[in-house]
Amino acid sequence: MKYLSSADIQACFSMQDAINADKAALASYSAGQADIPLRTNLAIDDQNGQSLFMPGYVRGNAPALGLKIVSVYPDNTQQGLPSVPATMVVLDAATGIVSAILDGTYLTQLRTGAVQGAATDMLARPDSKTALLIGTGGQAFSQLIAMLTVRPLTRIYIASRSYDQAQAFVNRVQEQITDRFSVELVAVPDPNQVVAESDIITCVTTAHEPVFDGRLVTPGTHINGVGSYTPAMCEVPPEAITQADRIFVDTVDGALHEAGDLIAAQHTGQVDRGAIAELGQLLNQQVPGRSSAHEITFFKTVGSAVLDVVVASKIVDRAVAREIGTELS
Repeated sequence: MKYLSSADIQACFSMQDAINADKAALASYSAGQADIPLRTNLAIDDQNGQSLFMPGYVRGNAPALGLKIVSVYPDNTQQGLPSVPATMVVLDAATGIVSAILDGTYLTQLRTGAVQGAATDMLARPDSKTALLIGTGGQAFSQLIAMLTVRPLTRIYIASRSYDQAQAFVNRVQEQITDRFSVELVAVPDPNQVVAESDIITCVTTAHEPVFDGRLVTPGTHINGVGSYTPAMCEVPPEAITQADRIFVDTVDGALHEAGDLIAAQHTGQVDRGAIAELGQLLNQQVPGRSSAHEITFFKTVGSAVLDVVVASKIVDRAVAREIGTELS
């Protein structure tokens, strides 16, 4: 059995690898080849915490079996500990024996960035050059790398709750990516200043109110809603979703029950269930994607264990082949 740290994963598995793995995961899910039970949530009231258990199994030529454990302990920060620790357990689908334990925090960042990258790759205009990233938290860096991996962007505007936060993110990240990407990162005090000129808009916040003015979105834009994951959260304005020509989600069941963005848009009466498709259906060529440079496309993800188990399984295969990681006896 192996233990794979975030450094081990980065050493053997790129963002492009993760994008490819996420595409395979969503295609399997939409083809009915995945068994993803509802997550189990245990309240640990005496510690002001909760633990979530997310199992999944994918059948087919490359079976994947695993369980991600995520805990939410806000008080951990008082002890200098992570408030949302996560661990991924990978099992050999043929024997049921645990084959690896992975850093679940980095895995989540990687697969979440990658699912946005998969959607952007399939839905954004091929000639997209400018993007807007709203949100500079723990998920922001992987979202940035994912967009740059699938499109040759020359400028990305960065917006956050304050201009100082946006500028701090730019200062921290620009140097890290200079050797890989020729892109200019520009902090902006108000995202609405650049919405109209952004070919791609990616939101990765936990906001309860829209973070930009949907009326400013121009034809041809692709929009990603990544951060909000409960019915009470709503980072993408309903006006942006209702004018979209194509609406895709990672999983319909998850998005319609948990995505406050979509729920709010449906309440307007201008978006119905029939207009929403899974990205896996597009991958399986069951539904059409972007058909012109003028269409507005929208993708919403709330996450699914199918992404964790498939990406983790492929990471383990790569690590074994390259003899990366710590052997546990």
